Amino acid sequence: MIRLPFADGWTVGPKLGAFEALAGGAAPQPVTLPHDAVRDLDRSADSVQGVHAGYYPGGVFEYAKTFDVPADWREKTVRLEFEGVYRDAVVFLNGEFAAHRPSGYAGFTVDADAYLRFGEPNRITVEARSHKDSRWYSGAGIYRPVHLVVSDPVHIPLDGVVVTTPDVDDGLAVVEVATTVLNTTRHTRETRVSWTIEDPDGLAVATATAPVTALPSEPATARVRIAVVDPRRWSTETPSLYTLRAVLTAPDGAELDAATTSFGIRTLQLDPLRGLRINGETVKLRGACVHHDNGPLGTATIGDAEDRRIRLLKAAGFNAIRSAHNPVSRAMLDACDRHGVLVMDELTDVWTESKTAFDYSLAFPDWWQADAAALVAKDVNHPSVIMYSIGNEILELGTPIGSAWGRRLAEELRRLDPTRFVTNGINGIIANLDRMAEAQTELSDKDPNTMMAGMGEQMALMNASELVSRSIEESASVLDVVGFNYGDSRYEPDAEAYPHRVIVGSETFPERIDALWALVERLPHVIGDFTWTGWDYLGEAGIGRVDYTDEEGYTPTGTAGPYPYLLAESGDIDITGHRRTISYWREIVFGLRAEPYLAVHRPQHHGRPTARTPWSWDDSVSSWTWDAAPGAPVTVDVFASADEVELLLDGVSLGIAPAGPGNRFRARFETEYRPGELVAVGRTAGVETGRHALRTASGRLSLAARAEEAAISADSDALGFVALTLEDADGTVPCDADRVVSVSVEGPAVLAGLGTGRARTEEPFAGPSVTTYDGRALAIVRPTGPGEITLTVSAEGVPPASVTLTAS
Repeated sequence: MIRLPFADGWTVGPKLGAFEALAGGAAPQPVTLPHDAVRDLDRSADSVQGVHAGYYPGGVFEYAKTFDVPADWREKTVRLEFEGVYRDAVVFLNGEFAAHRPSGYAGFTVDADAYLRFGEPNRITVEARSHKDSRWYSGAGIYRPVHLVVSDPVHIPLDGVVVTTPDVDDGLAVVEVATTVLNTTRHTRETRVSWTIEDPDGLAVATATAPVTALPSEPATARVRIAVVDPRRWSTETPSLYTLRAVLTAPDGAELDAATTSFGIRTLQLDPLRGLRINGETVKLRGACVHHDNGPLGTATIGDAEDRRIRLLKAAGFNAIRSAHNPVSRAMLDACDRHGVLVMDELTDVWTESKTAFDYSLAFPDWWQADAAALVAKDVNHPSVIMYSIGNEILELGTPIGSAWGRRLAEELRRLDPTRFVTNGINGIIANLDRMAEAQTELSDKDPNTMMAGMGEQMALMNASELVSRSIEESASVLDVVGFNYGDSRYEPDAEAYPHRVIVGSETFPERIDALWALVERLPHVIGDFTWTGWDYLGEAGIGRVDYTDEEGYTPTGTAGPYPYLLAESGDIDITGHRRTISYWREIVFGLRAEPYLAVHRPQHHGRPTARTPWSWDDSVSSWTWDAAPGAPVTVDVFASADEVELLLDGVSLGIAPAGPGNRFRARFETEYRPGELVAVGRTAGVETGRHALRTASGRLSLAARAEEAAISADSDALGFVALTLEDADGTVPCDADRVVSVSVEGPAVLAGLGTGRARTEEPFAGPSVTTYDGRALAIVRPTGPGEITLTVSAEGVPPASVTLTAS
């Protein structure tokens, strides 16, 4: 099998009707895949997609490419593998309709043989569209990789090797392999499949072989159970990966095809008394919900960007992700396997009832089985995948027919893959929108003050109502793990009412992690928590913002951020990969950080009234450099697991305050801003447990450009990430000295994206300039070939800075 990246030589432009094309229309632009056709369009407050899409427009886009098909391919089988096209992809080969796939997230394959012209150039066009069909920024176009696959007519199809590990102990693991052989000729063929397993060090540890008779057009499955001695188990702490190579040969020994896959040896167990166990050890899921966009890259799914997100999420304390609300990319699954991050992979956001005007509910009833099959085919060999989620906050879930749909989906996933658990992100309120008046009456009868509580508390109380319990009982019963979105009020009562129920917090409010994690640790049947969100994202603009209500012209808008809000502003990590202060608080709550952490509320806003949403965090930064007069009042938070925290400025105590779990792991100090060194010291029983210091920037500021990796590969999955900062001679970054920086790239690369964590902005991601946010920005370069790449950043009033990366 030849599997070639099909990334270069494409153009994209608006899809033109016949008369528009005759008139000339807009000129297509050259692009390299993966590519997001929406990212560089003009945003507008009048966008019909509105706040959901971050005020981007939609559209219909056409990608085109001309490619050569050698004459000798006439005797081969040629396919095109699309990992994801958003949305309603229509593929034409040489002007002929070849395929259609409504889902924007399911991978699909186009059998190209019938449409190719051998020995001459061929033309492929792909149409994609997006218009009022998503509750978040979806992007559009061929945003995930495409491969050209050429193989013998007798071959192993894509995803034709499935590996499971049904029997594992310390001394021996049984690796069960199923390999499909497909014969597209008119004659029966005798073949042989040989398997080799290599350990994580690349050493062959086991081999096997079996003959396979392949009848015409009838898939044949070759199976073998291979013993691996002294297996190295895959876990979040030791993500050991084995490699299996399957080789298909003819009777004369000639190789017909080969396929390679990585896999992990591990066991999964689940029960309400010991929770989730991996390799016999109980694991609590420290989970992050993540959307599919890559911030400054839009939705372009490039391997290095997916790996970087997983790597930084793991470093921030997460050990699991939930894909929200669609199947995660192959590249991200590979990254989760490598870094030891567990995956809840989600099928869809809708079933048969719509949430937006033209969403996937229009196609779901006809395509759900194909989408489920694509999900499992993609995931089945990845040890990181432990759960499939059949949906998110499904509207019809609380009805009998909705329950039947849930059962149908759960059983289909179990049929396709009996080795993983099935869950669903249930929101009892969303499932009972037409009955909430009844639920509110019930709650009011119990406690009249609950109706005066904030939105988050109301949701929790309503989710625990008897009405919700009755309506979701059947839908919950079809699951292995019941996922509750904002339903932590059910955790304890459900242990008594449904003693065999295992629960996961599939979506939770970020600022409640201290209370939520205490429940997860205390209740064995609650296996983890997935915060909304781990990584900030485009669209659902401003859902986690903090408004200052005394701002001139302020108008309450609920959770919707007015234009020009672009980002949700609800992630622990912003879209550039910079950790916000909530990330360090969460790390302390998880018990993963002993040192305290300083978070300073911006002194220019001190005392101002604010409006928040349940997804908001404080407007705080870890900085002690401010354009504020000495003596200006300022609020300082210290996150700490220690019993108490002392705050010092230049060695002088500013006071001692309690911290630890009894005080939500936070000590708050009302003090005055004065330049110097601010130090927080944590103590438990009088013994210091750690300290954290911030220093005021001094002297002249300069620009710095630092590449995260000096050496990168030169293929279509490669990127170079360069952190740009304004800082003093000691590397201290001031938070209120922002300015416009401009970036240029020399060498075999292009500037793929340039951005900051600023949620409210009109600056495009294409560059070449951007205004720093809290002194920071991120530039992303994409190599176009091997060689040295030099990125230079400049700004008014400071000398330029450069950094060199090598692509090879």
